Amino acid sequence: MSRINTNIPSIQAVHKLAANQSDLNIRLERLSTGLRINRGRDDPAGLIASETLRSEIRGISQAIDNSTRAINVISTAEGALNEISALLLDVRGLINHAANEGANSQEELQADQLQIDSLLEAIDRIANTTQFGGEKLINGNLGYSTSGLTTTEIATATVFGARVPDNASTSVVVEVTTVAETAGVVYAASGLSAANVTIELRGNKGTEIISMAGSSSAAQIATSVNNNIATTGVSAFVSGVGAAAVVLLNSTTYGSDAFVSVKPIDGWFIAATGVATEDTGVDAGVLINGQTASTQGLTTSLRANGLDVEMQLTAAFGTALGTSNFAITGGGATFQIGPEVNANGQVDIGVPSVATSNLGNSVVGFLNTIKGAGSNSVIGGNCQAAEDILVEAISQVAVIRGRLGGLQRNQIETNINSQRVALENVQAAESAIRDADIAVEVAALTRAQILVQSTTSILGVANSLPQNALSLLGG
Repeated sequence: MSRINTNIPSIQAVHKLAANQSDLNIRLERLSTGLRINRGRDDPAGLIASETLRSEIRGISQAIDNSTRAINVISTAEGALNEISALLLDVRGLINHAANEGANSQEELQADQLQIDSLLEAIDRIANTTQFGGEKLINGNLGYSTSGLTTTEIATATVFGARVPDNASTSVVVEVTTVAETAGVVYAASGLSAANVTIELRGNKGTEIISMAGSSSAAQIATSVNNNIATTGVSAFVSGVGAAAVVLLNSTTYGSDAFVSVKPIDGWFIAATGVATEDTGVDAGVLINGQTASTQGLTTSLRANGLDVEMQLTAAFGTALGTSNFAITGGGATFQIGPEVNANGQVDIGVPSVATSNLGNSVVGFLNTIKGAGSNSVIGGNCQAAEDILVEAISQVAVIRGRLGGLQRNQIETNINSQRVALENVQAAESAIRDADIAVEVAALTRAQILVQSTTSILGVANSLPQNALSLLGG
């Protein structure tokens, strides 16, 4: 080594020292952060894959949090509905007590009505005050809004779920393809035996034994039947006059559950003695948005393709072929329970108002009409009508609770379970790419430390090599 201006061994040692020092720094950084990839240069392809997985992890984690919050909302609403259900049962008990007129004084009847009014006020209070995060839950705020609904064709339409596009509406087309029918048999004047006739008349509400004189006219027969509508559910009216007059016996309700049975016990009426003449009603055949709906009498419902709706058709519309349509313009509660914001990651539910003015229906009446000043109050002697309303109200609240419970158990809770499994697998994949293997990094750190130390020593030796030139100067 006779050149002193350029110390090539020293340059080489510096180069290696810088490389070893850089490797040592990398190992220290990885051990400090626990990550194998801290910046793009560590592994460009791995960074891209890792960031994609991190995005999925964040979406899945938020979906789990959203689902948990949705359960809290549903539980709050369901708890309030449970209390309302209990209050409705108390009201029904009071109605039943009030109907025991023979054993009740006027003061007791007034006390029953007073308590009924108090319970109905409690129901309205719960409906108007139940909230979560400042949002009212069961006062109708979470119900769907509709437009274009023709009440002469569709008496009521309850939307429990619908996918309504942003700033748009969803159309609902209801088509009656098969008309609904009541059960019915026809009595012709010549069908009554000359002797007295006793028949067993059965309908949806019960059975009654009716006796008629052999000389009874069509009008008298109809009157005898109509006097027992409350106990049989069968009505009668006369069609035609004179010898052409016939008596039509019909169930008071529509559908396959409705029936009329006439069985002569003594004499003959329509058929021979002991032979029953029976007929059952027919459910309306309905298509909703082109799909076959489930129908019972005039009540039809569909739960498919993001639409969950139940409707009560009017008798005029359900007994004639035709089409009606309306639009769902918005409303409802949308829960984002998926990792991606799209229709597949959302569930929708509508929670109609459970105030007393909304429980019941236009056929039997609404719950608020059984108050003291209402048209169906028990103090006014309307116990049977009041109970019919209560039965409908109890059923409506039970249906809402059932749908909320079904949403929580079958969709949200199962979603939480599936998202947790997905989160576990995606995090494992991301960890395999991005996390540092501590054992490997410790071994690499030890190697880097040794190399830095040895290179530092070598650099000292290399720096001393030019001193050998002094010996040539005789120094």
